Amino acid sequence: MTSGTATGFYELIDATWPAAAFHRAGGFVVRDGKGGGSRVSSASLEVPLSEADPEAAIACHRALGQPVKFQIREGHEALDAMLEARGYECFDPSLVYRAPVVTFPQDIPELAAFPHWPPLAVTREIFEEDGIDAARQAVMARAQGPACVILGRNGDRAAGAAFAACAGREAMIHALTTRPEFRRRGVAGHIMSEAARWAGANGATALNLVVRASNTGAIALYERLGMTLQGRYHYRREIL
Repeated sequence: MTSGTATGFYELIDATWPAAAFHRAGGFVVRDGKGGGSRVSSASLEVPLSEADPEAAIACHRALGQPVKFQIREGHEALDAMLEARGYECFDPSLVYRAPVVTFPQDIPELAAFPHWPPLAVTREIFEEDGIDAARQAVMARAQGPACVILGRNGDRAAGAAFAACAGREAMIHALTTRPEFRRRGVAGHIMSEAARWAGANGATALNLVVRASNTGAIALYERLGMTLQGRYHYRREIL
């Protein structure tokens, strides 16, 4: 897994939050998400747009029975403009963050967060409360490398959860969520630190994540933890 580059990061997403299947059509990779969200059900451009056939990617989406979505990466401005002209809606502008695992605090309280697999019932309950439903949880089970869920605690109460997975020397955290009544109490930071510790123990040297650009509170936390912006992308979807 190539680290510290946009190409490597997208490979990392596919490895740690994998689609059910990957199809190639018209110079695009079309992901079969099985209801698992945009990251696993969007098409991304692999060749210069002049050599691509977006209609083939659209047809592949429809054959899979899923909404037509394209992931627009940096450098794909021509594809973005073409889809905008066709009336495709822009949504979920997202930012890529990364930091060495040694950056994260290691002195978190005992049992403030702990990794485990398979997910405990309470961990699944926390995910479901935040809309991370069975289809998204099924994505977690498809990761091929080391993987775990992390349960965050506040006192003796289950307060948050996340999924983490490794691909070579890179790790990625997904589906980080904190129950509303426990926000601003350090739960997310403890989960992040435990994810970094777990990743390091499994051979990774860096921890990555994606956050919506609109989530300013989370971004502030990640930057306080020493994570730095690596890139950005968004999606375009067909409006029916």
